[in-house]
Amino acid sequence: MPAFPEAARAAVHDATLRANLRHATRTIRDKRARAVAELADFPQLRAAGHAVKDHTLRHLDTYLLRLEAAVTAAGGTVHWAADAAEANRIVTELVLATGEREAVKVKSMATQETGLNEALAEAGIRAYETDLAELIVQLGHDRPSHILVPAIHRNRSEIRDIFRAEMGGWGRPAPEGLGDDPRELAEAARLHLREKFLRAKVGISGANFMVAETGTLVVLESEGNGRMCLTLPETLISVVGIEKVVPTFRDLEIFLQTLPRSATAERMNPYTTLWTGTTDGDGPRTFHLVLLDNGRTDTLADDVGRQALRCIRCSACLNVCPVYERAGGHAYGSVYPGPIGAILSPQLRGTASGIDASLPFASTLCGACYEVCPVGIDIPEVLVHLRERIVQGGPVTRAGARVRIRPARGHAAERAAVRAARLLLDRPTALHTAERLLARARRLRHLPGPGRAWTDTRALPAVPAEPFRDWWRREREPQR
Repeated sequence: MPAFPEAARAAVHDATLRANLRHATRTIRDKRARAVAELADFPQLRAAGHAVKDHTLRHLDTYLLRLEAAVTAAGGTVHWAADAAEANRIVTELVLATGEREAVKVKSMATQETGLNEALAEAGIRAYETDLAELIVQLGHDRPSHILVPAIHRNRSEIRDIFRAEMGGWGRPAPEGLGDDPRELAEAARLHLREKFLRAKVGISGANFMVAETGTLVVLESEGNGRMCLTLPETLISVVGIEKVVPTFRDLEIFLQTLPRSATAERMNPYTTLWTGTTDGDGPRTFHLVLLDNGRTDTLADDVGRQALRCIRCSACLNVCPVYERAGGHAYGSVYPGPIGAILSPQLRGTASGIDASLPFASTLCGACYEVCPVGIDIPEVLVHLRERIVQGGPVTRAGARVRIRPARGHAAERAAVRAARLLLDRPTALHTAERLLARARRLRHLPGPGRAWTDTRALPAVPAEPFRDWWRREREPQR
């Protein structure tokens, strides 16, 4: 995957993509604003969610062990996966042990992160996505471009063409003469998926939350596909990031209010499914929980960066981000696009690759993402923190060990500018001289040479006619 600027270059010139994203993100964020405004105590709920998440992360080892004990007591089996490869191996072995070669899936960011579908395919197992947007992505041999609406970059006509061309190769074909009316498309997907729901013996899911106190897992969704996947199969395998745990059942009260309003602008999700282990005659007979680390404990070791682990995957930050609206999700090269992806992916994967080293710079630092985050993640703060790490290098945690990374390539001029600024700011006389020179050059609105590309696209504030210190001496000091 190329660095973000290169990956985004084609996207910003794709008129159809820009139109699709502009319409979708503006519609979602306007609805969200109205839904959130209905709750007079939303700021308090936001603060409570922030506090619960931070408390849990500080005591994550305690709550994970408590969760494991509760799930086991309820009849489930818990597996620990240090990385993506281990998680994929565990799930593949569990599916093969059932003798099945098919599985239905609830939308799951964690399994997209690990590349589970591809790993299952290598073992001869076909995994069917059942979320409508994920189905569109899978049938279109595409990649998700949004956390909540993975096919946000597709319009109705494109979806119709995908259904017509691809559904037959995955099961029931699209109806003859399928049009692009949303009701027709939804019905075609329903008929296509119904056969899979009724036939599947294995279901694979993620979870929005895990309750340490009771061993309960929670999935919020809008279509009912999750309910089908979580209740009909004989075996259920859930792959969940370790940061999704909350201490008590009562804590769900906070997030069941803030997540739907921030994500789908609904007061409550149409389907909220909770399950605790196994129950004879009700739901799957076998339940496996795979707890996924894959860089999360390394992220937890960073005092500033760990707040990214508060994320509840609502996607509100994507819908207000001017960079995401113009570049789309594919340019981020990660299952986590947008502002949250710009701080989460480089921490989970490291910054050795060009794409990961560029993601913290894929932002205007306008702060809109922080304002809408329902758990108060200060994304701009983490972006600046990661930019410093990439430019300057320094100590980080990788695979549980403390190491020192070298500065990334391509930032020599930035490091030189920072060193020059440090030297200047440490010398008051030199700083005063520079201020006077800048005041004299205030009519220069465009930098020469390579700097012109930067100043041509920005409205710079006017430089005062004189430095502040000169003004102070003239206006204030004689009055003493």
